[in-house]
Amino acid sequence: MKFVCALLVFAVSLAAQAQEYPNRTIRLVVPYPPSGLTDVLGRVVADRLGNAFKQPVVVENKPGAGTLLGAENVAKSPADGYTLLVATSTTLGISPALYRNSPIDPVRDFAPIAWFGSVNFFLVTTPSFPAKNVRELIDEVRRNPGKYNYGSSGNGSPHHLFMEVFKKELGLQMQHVPYKGTLFALPDIMSGKIEMMFLDATAAVSNIQGGRINGLGTSAARQTVLIPSVPPVAETVPGFDWQAWQGIVAPAATPKPVIAKLAAEFQRWQNMPEFREQLVKFGMEPAPPTTPEQFAEIVRTDVGRWAAAVKASGAKID
Repeated sequence: MKFVCALLVFAVSLAAQAQEYPNRTIRLVVPYPPSGLTDVLGRVVADRLGNAFKQPVVVENKPGAGTLLGAENVAKSPADGYTLLVATSTTLGISPALYRNSPIDPVRDFAPIAWFGSVNFFLVTTPSFPAKNVRELIDEVRRNPGKYNYGSSGNGSPHHLFMEVFKKELGLQMQHVPYKGTLFALPDIMSGKIEMMFLDATAAVSNIQGGRINGLGTSAARQTVLIPSVPPVAETVPGFDWQAWQGIVAPAATPKPVIAKLAAEFQRWQNMPEFREQLVKFGMEPAPPTTPEQFAEIVRTDVGRWAAAVKASGAKID
């Protein structure tokens, strides 16, 4: 009887906690520097969440260690709903596989809340490259093994891993040229110092539309809404389907009623055309409203896929 009473008291306590939540400032950690996609998305989330809950939501940028610095900070914060993380596939997929001593476990240490959508990547080339589609690119590289260079935003970045998977599947030989970010790679691919790369949609779309680079294919297997005329790489390489994503997570032990309250609010936004249009402007492919359980399954599945891609690339960071 005492055990049953204790359970009832606990359940009532959780319900009360969710009803009162939030009653103070929420901290939203962005594990990237200011001004990038994740930071911009984080500030939109903070603004909307603050207006909805009538409490301040403060964005805190904590870049470093491939986003693991910010992720570790959130994982070790009190699990009360007042510290959230703008999570990406880099944070919960790539970096834990890339760093030999990762301070986080992407499945064990976080409670997924909302998956906002994916970031498609475009297989792009310098304008003078002698190929106008994916098949012609493959044939050209096969005829000239080792001749061409491809860029990335750094070792172990999605830009790097997507191309390594592409190379391995097709038996292509190209040289990897890592840069300290997309902005440093763009001038070189425009000028022809490097011939190709997988470029995130945020940077690719305007430059393809402006004719500064050529877009041959997209990393995701479905047709993109961003530039519908560019076909998926999968039309030429069946099964090729890679993309990054953005979402919100909390520390693992955050009470379920709090998670549910946050998730319901995020799902409400995802049904709003203006919010979805905002994501498209950021270069994202909006996801339909997704439950925490569905997002958790995405994370679990991605852990294995990214680990395999990191292994294929040979990239490791101590």
